[in-house]
Amino acid sequence: MNKQPLEITINGESCSLAVDSNRTLLELLREDLDLTGTKEGCGEGVCGGCTVLMDGKPVRSCLTLAVEASGTHITTVEGLAQNGEIDPLQQSFIDHGAVQCGFCTSGMLMAAKGLALNNPHAGKIEIINAMSGHICRCTGYTKIIEAVEAVVDRSKEKR
Repeated sequence: MNKQPLEITINGESCSLAVDSNRTLLELLREDLDLTGTKEGCGEGVCGGCTVLMDGKPVRSCLTLAVEASGTHITTVEGLAQNGEIDPLQQSFIDHGAVQCGFCTSGMLMAAKGLALNNPHAGKIEIINAMSGHICRCTGYTKIIEAVEAVVDRSKEKR
């Protein structure tokens, strides 16, 4: 396969790689960089398990070619914690019991983080819309929505 140069920043660290032109961002993260928090559920962009942030916006890494991410900043679930402290969204998911089996959690967290970054004062309908397309077989989504809402509500208090 034809190798392409790739300059990318992942979780704050710059990387220079050569990747096959047909390699997905998901494959690069999981197989080449051992960032296994990003999950492959469906491989078709339907379940949301592979969601990461590309320049602060949620993308499905199973549908994104690694070369398409050249020059961008990628954040995976491993990059949410800062200075040994988990992200407020991660804590809220724990506090609200929004984590059950955990398979969908990384994608849910990344979609929620994208919402918090791009619309920190989102209302419930906006939260529901942001989380739509993320499939969870364990919860009824209520606790997930409540967990995201709690973080957004805290953002509103800081205005």
